[in-house]
Amino acid sequence: MNGHPAGVGAPAPEFELRDQHGTPVRLSQFRGRKVVLVFYPLAFSGVCHRELSELRDFAAGDAQILTVSVDSMFTHRAWADQEGYVFPLLSDFWPHGQVARAYGVFDETKGVARRGTFVIDGEGVIRWSVVNPAGEARDVADYAKALADIS
Repeated sequence: MNGHPAGVGAPAPEFELRDQHGTPVRLSQFRGRKVVLVFYPLAFSGVCHRELSELRDFAAGDAQILTVSVDSMFTHRAWADQEGYVFPLLSDFWPHGQVARAYGVFDETKGVARRGTFVIDGEGVIRWSVVNPAGEARDVADYAKALADIS
């Protein structure tokens, strides 16, 4: 586990990744909106499935949910189609883990993102974050509280 998670109060690192449909998605295109940026290790795995299914059912209000893993766009498309995920599943496939590294949540030993979540305000500033161990799911209720705390 290398690197330190991007800090609360710091500008969120800009990125552009392709979603499950191959569409480029830039963080900056959501300026003016809150963003819940969720890194996860791998599609189709048990804990990740539970977390993303909870996100699918989560009423984020005016916030945009973005999820990121090192899986390919094709893997994300198959998973999104199977599970009904309509939020962007972003591929940090190549350069492998570059965005996870920018946020300090790339596990260099395992070659996947750690379970990091960043709540970003409309100005592009990180307002809340959490990084959980590999087998420990995050609580969506924490996201709701963090979003409510941002004016």
